Amino acid sequence: MSRPPRFFLIAGEPSGDALGAALMAGLKSLAPGVAFHGIGGPLMQAEGLTSLFPMDELSVMGIAEVLPRYFALKRRIAQSADAVLNLKPDALITIDSPDFSLRVAARVKAASRIRTVHYVAPTVWAWRPKRAARMARMIDQVLALFPFEPPYMQAEGMRCDFVGHPVVAQPHATPAEAAAFRAAHGIAPDAPLILALPGSRRGEVARLASVFGAALAPVLARHPALRVVVPAASPVADAVLHLTRDWPGAPLILDPRTTPPADKRAGFAAADLALAASGTVSLELAAAATPMVIAYDMNWLSRAIIGRMLRLDTVTLVNIVSETRTVPEFLGAACKPAPIAAALVRLLDDPEARAAQLSAARLTMTRLGQGGEAPGLRAARAVLDGLG
Repeated sequence: MSRPPRFFLIAGEPSGDALGAALMAGLKSLAPGVAFHGIGGPLMQAEGLTSLFPMDELSVMGIAEVLPRYFALKRRIAQSADAVLNLKPDALITIDSPDFSLRVAARVKAASRIRTVHYVAPTVWAWRPKRAARMARMIDQVLALFPFEPPYMQAEGMRCDFVGHPVVAQPHATPAEAAAFRAAHGIAPDAPLILALPGSRRGEVARLASVFGAALAPVLARHPALRVVVPAASPVADAVLHLTRDWPGAPLILDPRTTPPADKRAGFAAADLALAASGTVSLELAAAATPMVIAYDMNWLSRAIIGRMLRLDTVTLVNIVSETRTVPEFLGAACKPAPIAAALVRLLDDPEARAAQLSAARLTMTRLGQGGEAPGLRAARAVLDGLG
């Protein structure tokens, strides 16, 4: 290639923004002068991307949640595809958010020979296995976070590279920093500390906040010295502050607008256990060696449809990657305060259950690439290699 490569990247939510930023950093280190265009959040913008429109417009999840915004999203799909076709980049790199990004890729592929790369393989091993075949119509290469995913993509004719999960490259707090966190917030060294993480999307927080609050009440009754810490995600910080105001135990809210990231990491390390929404946060907790209970619910329509499609008996990533079932989970109709509270109490009171989770967590991190090259750099290398 006689000139530095240029890429059009699309991310639709904070996790994709983080993946995109690490990939961009890797590309800059391997291909000096590389140019970026597309849609992304603050992290990607810090790496040199000017976003075509605010990434927040794409941060919706669930069938019922998407329907009211269907026509606005459809216009954004057309706008994004036109921008790619006008730019003619060396590759279009779509990052997760498949309902939006793959529709853009399909339009681009139908009108050009631009190479298409999708970062984060679809979870065909969990549900909707035919997605891989449909994706192969518009995607040339897939960057996979999990080591067991490439065969599913390769079977449909796509190149697929396991690049590792970004959680293995994230910094972790030291025991001294964890102790300093407790001291700074008036939490005794021997007081039980539980993290409550009700999600990073507005719909998740709205559904889960009251359930989580009610589940904590019996745990506090059994362990009166328990402290509750709620690390709020940036997109829902105001909602978390509002919806946790009646929670028991006077929870400590870590507002990302005023709390440095190091304080959140220290809180993860200082915690004895966590109650968390299903998602990648389970891997963050595993990396911090924090035992957990997972709970999740969604709109009744999304629950009914997705429930019929699931191919696994668990959705918790630690359980899946470690091939264990050590993390208890309460999903859909089972997402109720009483059983969640009972699971939290068991985990607090049973050192063997905590030890089993920590063993699964260590295995999970090893399988996700801990100790190897940073995932963003591996992803960049795979993208450039795909260009030939």
